[in-house]
Amino acid sequence: MASERFAVTAETGPEPGASGESGAVVLSLEGELDHDTADILRQALEERNGAALILVDCERLSFCDSTGLNVLLRARLQALESGGRLELAGLRPPVSRMFEITGARTVFRVYENVAEALTDRRAGG
Repeated sequence: MASERFAVTAETGPEPGASGESGAVVLSLEGELDHDTADILRQALEERNGAALILVDCERLSFCDSTGLNVLLRARLQALESGGRLELAGLRPPVSRMFEITGARTVFRVYENVAEALTDRRAGG
């Protein structure tokens, strides 16, 4: 899914768990996440609802406004309600700064990068 300024690509993470959970999905964001592009992310997140882990890779995300942040916060709550998790990886300035200023960084589990997040998950994190 993409627009001229924003794109979301999805990849399957580690294999599903023994309990039959849907496993992990990595959503990689690229470009500017704002009011005009948030529906692209919203749709991608809705399509993955029910996954044990939705890992949002923000390494190539250059901008995120309050609309984008709200999409992520709502998706986190939906994941928790369905027994899953939504976590973030690769926050870079100025996106990281916005998460710090709003206090949202304390709500999400944030990893340095995708590899660290998936390694932590395999270790039971």
